[in-house]
Amino acid sequence: MTALNRVPSLLGRAGTASFLTIAAVGGSLVVPGVATQAEATSPASKALKIAASKQGAPYAWGATGPNRFDCSGLTLYAYKKAGKKLPRTAAQQYNKTKKISASKRKQGDLVFFHSGKNVYHVGIYAGSGKLWHSPKSGDVVRKSKIWTKSVWYGRVA
Repeated sequence: MTALNRVPSLLGRAGTASFLTIAAVGGSLVVPGVATQAEATSPASKALKIAASKQGAPYAWGATGPNRFDCSGLTLYAYKKAGKKLPRTAAQQYNKTKKISASKRKQGDLVFFHSGKNVYHVGIYAGSGKLWHSPKSGDVVRKSKIWTKSVWYGRVA
């Protein structure tokens, strides 16, 4: 049974009067585990799904899709399909995002790998310490564990 199917039983337990009170004051019913429509259709959520849909696509330096990608080509492609424009390279993308801390990261945020001040790789945060990315020559688009602490996070505005 999905969370949405449980709503009637939750309302039954809360009582008709409680439900009518919520409706009368313009409140909203929050069901744990169910994304709001805004969350489900956000550009970040769309970009994450688009990147995941490219699983297995081969890496090709300089490629921006739809069948081959380099790292920033995948993020550019996914966000473009989600209605947001990003520049071409990982470093340029980093410069165009809102910087966020690891504790504030959300699915769909960009993960930038760096050495010192130089950004050299980018992927899309998938949650649970993982990201979707196009790793390197000879590899394919895949979900991987973030393997280093030398990362910064950026949110596409």
